[in-house]
Order: sequence, then C-alpha cells, then structure tokens
Amino acid sequence: MSIHAAPSPDGRTLNIRIFDRFDFNVHKELREAYESKGKRYGSYVLDLRDTTYMDSAALGMLLQLREHAGNNKSAVRLRNAQPTIKDILAVAHFDQLFTID
Repeated sequence: MSIHAAPSPDGRTLNIRIFDRFDFNVHKELREAYESKGKRYGSYVLDLRDTTYMDSAALGMLLQLREHAGNNKSAVRLRNAQPTIKDILAVAHFDQLFTID
C-alpha cells in the first residue's frame, strides 16, 4: 500500500500519507482515497514525509485533487516534504496553488 488515508477526528479533513514513490502507479489509489463514497471534505492534507520520489504525473494528480477540493489554495495542504520534493514543488510554482508547510 502506497497511500494511507484517514479522516480527522472531527470529519472535516482527509489526511493522506504517501509512501515511497508518488507517481502514476498510485493514481487510482489516491483518487479512490479522496473520492471515497462521494464524501467531500472541507480540506485535504497530504503528508509527504515518507515520499522519496515525485514526478510530473504526481503534479498532475495534485492538480486533480485541488480541482476536487474546489480550486481553493487553502483546501489542500502539503506537509513534511523532503528537500528534494520541496524543490520539485518550487520549480513547478506549486506554492502559488497549494499551502506548503
């Protein structure tokens, strides 16, 4: 399993943790996580502490999640990214589209 998703205790936020490689191979798993049972959350948090690789497909998946969340910058937070992942996000100017902690 490359992804673990769980709602926050109050049910308003979906916390998603991505392990190892964030690439097209996790597309279906990620989409199922945030579209689960048609429930929409007020916000989504992607914990990238265990993400060791990210490619352009992952950037596209982040854009899909942002669209699902209503295209609101504060609705999707990217947390705990390793320096190499932060560099990829910076080059793509994703700091303008997402809240990155």
